[in-house]
Amino acid sequence: MTADRVTRVEILGQRYPIRSDLDEPYLNALASYVEQKLRAAADATPAGDTVRLAVIAALNIADEFFRCRDGEDWQIANRCLAERTAALEQLMTKVLDEGA
Repeated sequence: MTADRVTRVEILGQRYPIRSDLDEPYLNALASYVEQKLRAAADATPAGDTVRLAVIAALNIADEFFRCRDGEDWQIANRCLAERTAALEQLMTKVLDEGA
């Protein structure tokens, strides 16, 4: 995926430039969802550092994904989810590479 557009999203007060072909409203919705999961992790483990909270949030999101994947509608949604997952994986790689 060659993304020429940069969208800035905010998660927990931090702004992240995201280079992606995904629509800006969709990226903002993703960022909002991730922030919601991070806040839930922070509520569950108030003494956790940022990396720990990110791992807990990622595990919660993975759990939701696995539960969806194992549901009856998986065969219908499989292709769409696989494409979106690949796009999100590339997006996260770019974000992590830019932050390093």
